[in-house]
Amino acid sequence: MAEPGVFLIHGLGGTQYDLGSMHKRLKNAGFVTHALTLPGHGTRPEDLAGVRMEDWLDAARAKYREIVGQHEVLHVMGMCMGALLALELVKLERHDKGRLVALAPPVYIDGWATPWYRGLRPLLYRVPGLPERMKVEEEEPYGIKNEQLRAIVKAKFERGENFHYGWVPLSCIREVDRLRAAVMRGLDRIACPTLVVHAREDELTSLRSAHFLVERIGSGKRAGLARMVVLEDSYHMVCVDNDREIVGKHVLEFFNANAAGGFGMGMVDPAMVPAEMAALLAAARLALEQGDFAALYRLGIPDFVWLQPGRNRSSGAFPGRKGLQRLQGWAGEGASFAAFGAAVINAGMAVLPATLLHRGLASPGVLALQLRRGKLLEARWFPDDLDAEDAHFGGEPLPDGPSEQEKAFEAAAALSRTLRKAPDNATLLNLYALYKQGAMGDATGERPSVMDMVGRAKHDAWMARRGMSREQAMADYVALVNRLKAEESLEA
Repeated sequence: MAEPGVFLIHGLGGTQYDLGSMHKRLKNAGFVTHALTLPGHGTRPEDLAGVRMEDWLDAARAKYREIVGQHEVLHVMGMCMGALLALELVKLERHDKGRLVALAPPVYIDGWATPWYRGLRPLLYRVPGLPERMKVEEEEPYGIKNEQLRAIVKAKFERGENFHYGWVPLSCIREVDRLRAAVMRGLDRIACPTLVVHAREDELTSLRSAHFLVERIGSGKRAGLARMVVLEDSYHMVCVDNDREIVGKHVLEFFNANAAGGFGMGMVDPAMVPAEMAALLAAARLALEQGDFAALYRLGIPDFVWLQPGRNRSSGAFPGRKGLQRLQGWAGEGASFAAFGAAVINAGMAVLPATLLHRGLASPGVLALQLRRGKLLEARWFPDDLDAEDAHFGGEPLPDGPSEQEKAFEAAAALSRTLRKAPDNATLLNLYALYKQGAMGDATGERPSVMDMVGRAKHDAWMARRGMSREQAMADYVALVNRLKAEESLEA
């Protein structure tokens, strides 16, 4: 696809939904973002006990190979342990289709808050059973210098909210140490321009890590290939701490993007002539007049988002394909727009009056559409009378993030990558078909030729699930992965 992509890799204890602000910034700047939940993450900390460094790396490389052919330009970015995985990934894959950003990479675990006995870890690793049983707790300052934000994070941990693991087994730290050792070797094989972002006061890892990477990646004939940005008002969690705006600015500049991509509808250079913007707006208006939200989403980038205000069942953010499915839950009841006024266009934003129609409701307001490179980035609806829409639609907003079923589905996908023995071919095809049906719905595309026996078998297996609901496919996939993992545990 024409839009450049960015592959984001989360840190230890997080999920693919981390780095949310960076997803938003990158999307506003015209990028398509990709992410994954690493094996052992997104469920319970106990599930990390049997996961090895190779499992994380294999999952990241599999995702990379899935998406690298979709973009002419693909950048890779990781945070903390995700930065280590990103470094190793671009090294092993000989990545040269884009750039690399390493945020707070812990090549050395030697920050000011690490205990004096940190060097004794290798001895503890040798005690039978201890690495799997011993817990390493998340403690203050939680990587955050901003006191207000730190208090919020502390309260979330105390309430037991499942936004991030509150502890990890020592065996997990052992695997990070193994990953660190792998990263230190062969850095001269990295062929893409690299940016290292590191806080001077990082409590987990000192600036020694950043200096080490820049010196090794940019040595010899490739001098200048790597550079770093040092932050002066943050701890480890650089994407959310006091310097987050500086991080976003430098990342976008490094990716040769407009730094205006922000948390809201930033003024982004549309990279379109007026006639192209007029044609795109006309197509969007036609889709809205017809109540065809699927057509509207086809005019957007893959993670195009519709934003609807209020406190009712139509309210919320509806990003990408899954967002469209949620949006159609209420819009499919006959929602459309009419009475369009003249559009006012400024940089990449078009604002035009309109009226939302739905089962007797005629709610006037303003639509704001953001455009770039022939695509819609996002659309926001601003009604004149929000209370009237709340009263009309009723109910409560659906959660903006993934449903519990979707979380379980992605966790099962990560868990499947930890299987020690590959299942038989029939089971592998079943896993593939259920995952594709759960993630994408009915099969698309042409059937591969007889020369592509594997591709043909996979396509046929997916096609055999046509008509199965995504919810049922997700449930069957989770059950199958859990059964395979349980059988493997019994054999151990």
